[in-house]
Amino acid sequence: MSVPSEQEIRDWFTAKIPTGWFTEDAEVVVAKDEVLVIGRLSDDGTGDRVARATRIEEWRDETRGERMAIAHDAEVGFGRKVSWGARCGDEGRLFAHLNVPVMTRLRAQERAMLDTLVDAGVARSRADALAWCARLVASKQKEWLDDLRGAFAEVEKVRAGGPAS
Repeated sequence: MSVPSEQEIRDWFTAKIPTGWFTEDAEVVVAKDEVLVIGRLSDDGTGDRVARATRIEEWRDETRGERMAIAHDAEVGFGRKVSWGARCGDEGRLFAHLNVPVMTRLRAQERAMLDTLVDAGVARSRADALAWCARLVASKQKEWLDDLRGAFAEVEKVRAGGPAS
């Protein structure tokens, strides 16, 4: 059995998400252990933050059964947890997404950098500071990371075409 590519997973979700849920195609983020699906909801022109947050919660409640059925099929088919999120205007919320601890070893200079972020109030803890750094790299190096992921996808295609083990 071959492992589906990130694009195949995205295409599957695009086909499964009911028309009318979102104002544009959902953002489908594929990780090794999770698929995160985030959609943009119509904000009906409201500038009210509370109204946008309420719209997200209403959509969450209205679509719960369908979302869980889609998630179940995807989890069985792709072997990854499925999480959902929604955006309305500048408000956003993730529902039951994974928050996975990652063990790492850092040298004194690296720990000092994390401590500086904590001391400056940028982060609450070293773990939060490290997550902040990862988000910063992801935002500043998106094109490079996309190229790297594309290269991995090509390697997987070549491996799949090789001799069976």
